[in-house]
Amino acid sequence: MKNIIWLLFLIFSYLGFSQETITYKTEEIAVNKLIDGTLLSPNSSKPNLAILIAGSGPTDRDGNQNFLMSNSLKKLATNLTNNGIATFRYDKRIVKQIRKGNVDKNISFDDFVTDAISVIDHFKKTKLYNKIYVIGHSQGSLIGLLAAKGKADGFVSLAGAGQSIDAVIYEQVEKTAPMFSEDTKRVLSILKEGKTTTDFPVALSSLFNKEVQPFMSSWMKYNPQEEIKKLKVPVLIINGTKDLQVSTAEAELLKDSIPNASLVIIDKMNHILVPIEGGDLENSKSYNEAYRKLSPVLIKAITSFIN
Repeated sequence: MKNIIWLLFLIFSYLGFSQETITYKTEEIAVNKLIDGTLLSPNSSKPNLAILIAGSGPTDRDGNQNFLMSNSLKKLATNLTNNGIATFRYDKRIVKQIRKGNVDKNISFDDFVTDAISVIDHFKKTKLYNKIYVIGHSQGSLIGLLAAKGKADGFVSLAGAGQSIDAVIYEQVEKTAPMFSEDTKRVLSILKEGKTTTDFPVALSSLFNKEVQPFMSSWMKYNPQEEIKKLKVPVLIINGTKDLQVSTAEAELLKDSIPNASLVIIDKMNHILVPIEGGDLENSKSYNEAYRKLSPVLIKAITSFIN
């Protein structure tokens, strides 16, 4: 009897949506001179492909930047491929530029969209995949939905904002430093016109450094709620209740804009896609704790959506 129970345990432990390592092929691919990435291919012919797009800042293909290593996108890619979905994740162009010591100071938000389109086009030309899906995380959500229009077979927003970046910034300042609300609104209105300014309080320097103002202008011209309406493919919107950076209200704004989309709010999942049982301290520390496993609910939701 004990042997039968143990056998059943082994069988059921391998069913469902795996977060364990199985065999797949790994290939390093240069899409163009700016974009390098990693392709994971399952042991099946003509699988679906998921293209993963990272969030803001110099974020690499694995979801890491600076001294923060969570490996969030690497773990997501591995888990999806373990469940029969090919994945491609790539370094943002600024990552490669930093490594080569040749950063383009005139980089714009549209450059990231161009890169994502280049990746989609590259894999469409191979004709090796049944369908191609785009998964955008955080800032990558907006990049992904802009790139996916007319090109991808489906789109997944992971912790993506529902408001334009100027609205997000103003809301954050109003909550954390309301004494700078009016200055913030004034500067944002200048940037929205495509202009730059040095007339802002020193306390807002990290937000409005003059070198990043043109990038901010190019970013804020897009309203995610309006852009997502233009998608004519299946859409899945995911957020976690422990996300310190993007609240579930943002996901609901996206859902309201495209009622046919699927919305999944994952209890206790944070911005880097792992479950958090404790408070903000545990949450913040997790950004540099690569050993943490992703939310199994997340893996199940994306796998079910794609397959």
